[in-house]
Amino acid sequence: MGGLIEFSDGQEIPQLGFGVAGILPENTQGMVEAALDAGYRMIDNASIYKNEVEVGRALAKSAVAADDIFITSKVWPLDFGFDNVIKACHKSLADLQRKQFDLYLLHWPAPSLGLYVESWKALIELRKLGLVKSIGVSNFYPNQLQELIDETGVVPVINQIELHPYYQRRDEKKFHNAHNIVTECWSPLGRATCLEDDVLVGIAQKHGKTPAQIVLRWQIEQGNVIIPRSRNVGRMQQNFDVFGFALHDEDKAKIVGLDKGLDGRLGPDFDLEELPND
Repeated sequence: MGGLIEFSDGQEIPQLGFGVAGILPENTQGMVEAALDAGYRMIDNASIYKNEVEVGRALAKSAVAADDIFITSKVWPLDFGFDNVIKACHKSLADLQRKQFDLYLLHWPAPSLGLYVESWKALIELRKLGLVKSIGVSNFYPNQLQELIDETGVVPVINQIELHPYYQRRDEKKFHNAHNIVTECWSPLGRATCLEDDVLVGIAQKHGKTPAQIVLRWQIEQGNVIIPRSRNVGRMQQNFDVFGFALHDEDKAKIVGLDKGLDGRLGPDFDLEELPND
């Protein structure tokens, strides 16, 4: 089953989940069913992935009790604004056949819109209404997190960001830790860009594991929540098999040395990213 991480609000989230970003709708139900069969108990979703209906069908069909599956969704910036966020949450709940989200996030700040504080206030209201248990954000920088805190007094329980061996985000992690914000990592394997690195290959050989398993284990030992995505059931199952061993101090020191800073970033700068029109 893997470990659990406790939020500042007392709720717990599985440390290892399954992300459905980029999975075509026609493949989503089968992949989510396979993930649940493999032992995953957290599904990370978002309205912009356009497969929430299919995730909902998989959840409805699963023999796993609904209360045992932790469900995250995210509101896209085109739905920002207080009333729009409330409506978007209701739609996602209906599509996923849920009465309540375990975790609901602002997908990214879209600072040019100037709406992320207002939208954060909507998440606070959704929590009061009982439609979501915990609220957080994704792709926010420390200055934006601080603004949410200063304007509302409510600290996000989690920030989902790009983080992997080539882009380790130490300053962001320091801010998160200081404010009791859990760090959740999308692309925790760096879209496989680092998996042929000689350092990781060597550590993997020493432990009799794959480089991907080494990276995921490293993430877990840092206390991060991770949501590796896979379109391959075999790799999905491998990704879950990371709880029966531990890295050595020398292993972790070598991985720390792989950080490339901004040169290792694969995704956009979310302060500059332009908002798509769809």
